[in-house]
Amino acid sequence: MLPDKACSVVLSTSRFPRILLFRHPQAGVQLVKGTIEKGETPSRAALRELAEESGICTATIEDDLGCWDSGHHGQIWSFQLCQAVGPLCEQWSHQTLDDHGHLFEFFWASLDHLPYDDCHPVFRRALVFLCEVLEARGHLMDRHP
Repeated sequence: MLPDKACSVVLSTSRFPRILLFRHPQAGVQLVKGTIEKGETPSRAALRELAEESGICTATIEDDLGCWDSGHHGQIWSFQLCQAVGPLCEQWSHQTLDDHGHLFEFFWASLDHLPYDDCHPVFRRALVFLCEVLEARGHLMDRHP
């Protein structure tokens, strides 16, 4: 299964795991995701998309969480667990240069109370898959050092 989309997954370093999501002004709550460009690895695409969509430019890949068939326009998503360097705000806005220059509103969501009702169905399914993978790989344990 060769992925064509890279999805950046950022978890908080707080005691209770939270995931970074954003509100798209026209398409609801989403994960950072974008197209893997020709010659680009999924991990490189995930870091690029994270910088473009959120403004987080100092991140590294912590784990390749695998691929998922989204069932949406034939897209195969590669999930990459990213570790941001330094603390991140509780919420912030980022003006994108691509995607028609939208203003994205970023926030942390508890993995116990994800905003499924505000998500497009493909992102609902992605979050369910992602939570299963994160739990199976032990990433939902206490992340605070």
